[in-house]
Amino acid sequence: MAPHLAAPQRGPVTAPPPGHDKSQALSPALILGVLGVVYGDIGTSPLYALRAALLHFTDGGLERWEILGILSLIIWALILTVTVKYVVFILRADNRGEGGILALMALAQRGIESERARWAVALIGITGACLFFGDGIITPAISVLSAVEGLKIVSPHFEEAVIPIAVVILLALFLVQFRGTGSMGAVFGPVCACWFLALAVLGVIEIVHNPEVLLALSPHYAVQFCLTYRLVAFIAFGSVVLAVTGAEALYADMGHFGRRPIRWAWLWLVLPSLALNYLGQGALLLREAEALENPFFLLAPDWFRLPLVFLATAATIIASQAMISGAYTIARQCVQLGFIPRLEVRHTSETEEGQIYMPQINMMLLIGVVILVMAFHTSDNLAAAYGIAVTGTFVCTSLLAIIVFRRQFGWAWPFAIGVFGPLLVLDLLFFVSNVLKIPQGGYVPLVLGAGLFAMMTTWHRGRELLFARFRQDGLPLRSFIARLPHSRTLRVPGTAVFMTSQADFLPGALLHNLKHNKVLHERVLFVTVTNEPIPFVAPERRRQVEELAPDIHRVSLLYGFQESPNIPKELESLREVGIPFEPMQTSYFLGRETVVAAAVPKMSQWRQWLFTIMSRNAVPATEFFRIPSDRVVELGVRVAI
Repeated sequence: MAPHLAAPQRGPVTAPPPGHDKSQALSPALILGVLGVVYGDIGTSPLYALRAALLHFTDGGLERWEILGILSLIIWALILTVTVKYVVFILRADNRGEGGILALMALAQRGIESERARWAVALIGITGACLFFGDGIITPAISVLSAVEGLKIVSPHFEEAVIPIAVVILLALFLVQFRGTGSMGAVFGPVCACWFLALAVLGVIEIVHNPEVLLALSPHYAVQFCLTYRLVAFIAFGSVVLAVTGAEALYADMGHFGRRPIRWAWLWLVLPSLALNYLGQGALLLREAEALENPFFLLAPDWFRLPLVFLATAATIIASQAMISGAYTIARQCVQLGFIPRLEVRHTSETEEGQIYMPQINMMLLIGVVILVMAFHTSDNLAAAYGIAVTGTFVCTSLLAIIVFRRQFGWAWPFAIGVFGPLLVLDLLFFVSNVLKIPQGGYVPLVLGAGLFAMMTTWHRGRELLFARFRQDGLPLRSFIARLPHSRTLRVPGTAVFMTSQADFLPGALLHNLKHNKVLHERVLFVTVTNEPIPFVAPERRRQVEELAPDIHRVSLLYGFQESPNIPKELESLREVGIPFEPMQTSYFLGRETVVAAAVPKMSQWRQWLFTIMSRNAVPATEFFRIPSDRVVELGVRVAI
C-alpha cells in the first residue's frame, strides 16, 4: 500500500483555551513585518476600489451626494467587515495560535461527534479554501495591473506598454519564488510603511482643500445612498467590497505575528491611512469630477506621479507575494488534511518552518495570472472578476465563526447569532451583489473554485473508499505477529520500514515481499503517519512506539496541518528509545496502488477517472516523506473501488 496521509483523528486534542495568544511584545520591527506581510493586499485597494464603485454612476455626471454615499459605504465596510468582524472577534478564534479558513474549520469540527455534521463543516471549509485560490490568482493580476496603469497618467505614450510591463513584472515575481521570501522580507515592511505614509499624506493634503468630504464619515450618507438608488446601490456593493479585499489575511497570518501586533497596526496605522486616502480621493472628485479617470494617481502632484507609480508597483508586488505565500500555505494544509494529493514542498529557510515553495502551485498560479492579464487588459475589467472569491470566503468564515464561538467560547446560540448574524447578512449582500458580475468576469473564480471543489471532494471520497477496501481485504497485524514464531520465514540482516496508513492491518507491501522474496528483515518497523486537526504537534507527542514482537515495532508519527513529514529524521530518533537504526542498512518498502473500477462502483465514472488522474500525478512518497530514493523498494497492488 502506498504511504499516504491518514484521515484526521477525531479523538480529544489537547489545546490551549480559546483566545490563547502567542503574540509578542510590540516593537518597530514587528509592526513593520505586519505591514509588509499582512496588509499588503488591503493596502493596495485604494488604487482601484473607489473608481470601480463610482463608474456605475457616471451617466449624467457625478453628484456630490453620490460621491459622499459611496465613500461612506467604503468607510463603513472597513469598520464593520474588517474592524468589527475580523479584528475584534475572529482574531480571538485561534487554533493553537494559527488562523485561516482551514484552521477555523478544524476548530469548528473539534468536539463534533456526528459524522454528517463534521462533513458539513468540512464542506464549508473546503469551499472557503477553493475560493481563496480564486482570489490568489486574481489579486496579483489586478494589483500589478492597476499600479502599472499609473504610467498612463504620467504620459499617454505609456498606454501600449502597460500590459507588457505588467506581464514582465508578474513573470519575474513568480520565477524568483524558488529563492524564498526571506531575502525579500527585509524590505517588505519599510516599503509598505512608506506606502501607507504616502496614502495618508496624499489624502490629508486634498482633505485640507475640501474638508466637506469628512461628512462621509457619517453612516447617514451610506443609508441615504442605498435608500435612493436601491438596486443600483446593491449592484455598487460588488465594487465597494474591493476596499476590504485582503481582510482574510489578518486572520490567516495570525500564526506569524500574533493577534496584538495585527490589531495595533490596523487600528493605529492601516485603517487611518486607508480612510484618509479614500476621503482624499473623494475630496478631489468633489472638486474635479473628471479626476475619475484615475483619482488615486491624480491625487499626487505632477513631479511625484512617476515615483508614486514605482512605489505602487512595489506595494502591489508585496501584496501579490503575500497572496502567493498564502496559497502555498493553504495548499500544504489541504494536503495534510487529506483533501488533495501529495505535492512537492520545498523549504526555503533552514530556520523558518513556514517559508515554503510549491512548484506545482506556483506554475498554476503563474499561468492563471498571465491569462487573466492578457484576457481582461485593464484593472477595471478585472474588477468584475474580483469579489466573488473574497466575499464567498467571508461568508464561509462567518458561518464557521458562529459554530466556533458557540462551542469553543460557550456563547449562547442567540448571542452568537446576534453578533455574527448581521455580519453574515452583510457578507451575503456583498456576495450576491458580486454574483451579478458573473457575465462580466465573475465566472472566473467560480469556475476555478468549482473545479477545485470537485477535485477535493473526489480525492477525499476516493481515499475513504481505499481505506475501507484495505480494512476489508487486509490481514490484522496481530494475527500475523501471532503466527510469526511458527513460520519458517528466513530473517535477513538489516531494517525494513513498511509505510502503512492502517496501523492495525498488515501492509500489502509486506505480504507481497513475503510472497515473492520469502524473507523478512531482522528488524521491522511499521510506520503510520497521521495528521491531527491542529497546526503543530508538540515534540513529546510526535512519536509513539509499540513493540509487537522482538525487533518488530509499530511507529506512529503525528503531524499538524502546518508541518511537513520527514520520516528518516524521525526514525533516526528511535535510538533514544533503544531501537538501533542505521540509515544505510535500512530499506523502505512502499506500495503503489492501481485503482480499478469494482463490479459495483461506489463512485461515478467521472469521479473514478478524476481520482485516477490525481493519483497518478501525486508526488511520489519518497519526495513527500523525504525518503532517500536509493533505499526504496516499491511493490504494486490493484485496488477495486
